Amino acid sequence: MPKPLIVITGASSGIGAATARLLSSRGHPLLLLARRLDRLEALGLPDTLCRKVDVTDRAAVEAAVREAEERYGPVDLLVNNAGAMLLGRIADQPVDEWERMLDINVKGLLYATRAVLPGMVERGAGTIVNIGSVAGRKTFPNHAAYVGTKFAVHAMSENLREEVAATGVRVVTVAPGAVETELLSHTSDERIKTDYQAWKHVTVREIVLASTGQES
Repeated sequence: MPKPLIVITGASSGIGAATARLLSSRGHPLLLLARRLDRLEALGLPDTLCRKVDVTDRAAVEAAVREAEERYGPVDLLVNNAGAMLLGRIADQPVDEWERMLDINVKGLLYATRAVLPGMVERGAGTIVNIGSVAGRKTFPNHAAYVGTKFAVHAMSENLREEVAATGVRVVTVAPGAVETELLSHTSDERIKTDYQAWKHVTVREIVLASTGQES
């Protein structure tokens, strides 16, 4: 029996690419979305539709999902991984960096969720995994705008989980700390980037498990 379709945003590198490789190895067809199409295609994964899509373009996200569903069937899992981490001080950080993070981390997540959620609710099954951050649980120096977007991800995820719990749809938030990805490379402040490198070490801080239908 064919395995169901999985959609991964921000799949061209880091967590998104690693997730794509793993799930493809388990036999799932994939829809991979990112702005760098060449990086998606270089993954060389079977039964995979790669599309150059910026998650801030709601129509493009919707169109890609519909195309993938026509080929592989309904989306069973969405991994909202696309994100931007542009660190800086509110007093002098370029304002366009705030806007880019809000567009990708908040609105982009909502657009991708909207593209798959109605079908999941109708079928009474499906999973949405939102990649948040430890910065969605506590604050850090030079992270104010980024923290704001990730607190929003965590809050929206929990609220959505409550909304759809009774339908059988699952909502999961993953909150990584410092991870070896390309995210930091886009920060324009070199001193902040240097300081960030000292944080990298891994531990699992908390795991919360509950039945899908448990709203609270």
